[in-house]
Amino acid sequence: MLEMRPTRSTGSAKRGYLIPIGGAEEKETNPVILQHFVDLCGGAEANIVVFPTASRLEDTGARYVDIFKRLGAGKVDFIDLNTRADCENLDNLKRLDEATGIFITGGNQLRLSTIIGGTPLGDQIRYLNAHEVHVAGTSAGAAILPEHMIAGGQSGPTPRQAAVTLSPGLALTNRLVIDQHFRERDRLGRLLAALAYNPYFIGLGVDEDTAGFISPEGVLEVAGSGGITIVDPSDLEYSSIAEARRDDVVTMTNVRIHILAAGDRFDLTSRRPLVQAQLEAEENA
Repeated sequence: MLEMRPTRSTGSAKRGYLIPIGGAEEKETNPVILQHFVDLCGGAEANIVVFPTASRLEDTGARYVDIFKRLGAGKVDFIDLNTRADCENLDNLKRLDEATGIFITGGNQLRLSTIIGGTPLGDQIRYLNAHEVHVAGTSAGAAILPEHMIAGGQSGPTPRQAAVTLSPGLALTNRLVIDQHFRERDRLGRLLAALAYNPYFIGLGVDEDTAGFISPEGVLEVAGSGGITIVDPSDLEYSSIAEARRDDVVTMTNVRIHILAAGDRFDLTSRRPLVQAQLEAEENA
């Protein structure tokens, strides 16, 4: 049986970057996030595979191919995955094996999980990310990156028992739960509800045109025009989720929240924010 956990790196290989993007990333005027992704993947030597599976729009894959080529990527292809059989196709698996970067587009994250989940291609994405291939996902593509995916829920700032629906994700990390379009769609309540179920995780609420570039060492750096809300429940003292009825507000005490902007970092291991302005002030002192 396929284990839903991050694949371990072997030999001298490092993990690739993991890059959740909050959706609606700038693609034309100042595409900071997408340019950084291309540069990470090797620039002119980059070999990027795009999966537009979550999208119902026929031109999504071709549009990202054009964008990445304009940003200097050496080779870019998109692979349509419309059935689970496509995720077993040897030509698709062979093409993916050549990649230095993988990009998963937005749309409906349940299309991603029901088509890719539990397939050889899903397993291969985990293996490649554990062996220096960078994986980015925008919107639905960001939600599916962790072991546990937010599949749906309610808007609003207050956690309620029925505010969130969870399902298995791609399991590229087991430290995080990720929500996207965060500030724009008022999703703090459903991220808090997800963490109330299990406070082991760190919650990332990623605004539109914003990304977290998570290094092999587990340090997240914010890029883009918005912010990332980091919800750390490691010191949670009490949660009423076990007793709450469907529409009840969930009591949560002693939850730590950080709001980080471009250039700020967060160490996922120590759970410590590394704020750019503060670090610069300490260096100058």
